[in-house]
Amino acid sequence: MGEPFDFEVEERRLVLIQNERAKLRANALDRLSTASAAAGFIAPVASISNGGVSFGISISVVASTTAWIFTAAMLHLGARFSLRKLKP
Repeated sequence: MGEPFDFEVEERRLVLIQNERAKLRANALDRLSTASAAAGFIAPVASISNGGVSFGISISVVASTTAWIFTAAMLHLGARFSLRKLKP
């Protein structure tokens, strides 16, 4: 005969799987937020400091950087929010 099915063990296993999925989702969102910050802030600053942009800082550069930084912040907050779904 087979072993008796243990519902507590199975329930704990499902909670662990759900927690790992939430952590993976949070990590992916946070990496995407880091990439957004790099695209929106680090790249323009590096370009301006190396003389890649001859016209300096313009309205479009500021608007683009602001949009990228806002996107990065929202993605990071989304990652933090998804971690609230972790179960003990």
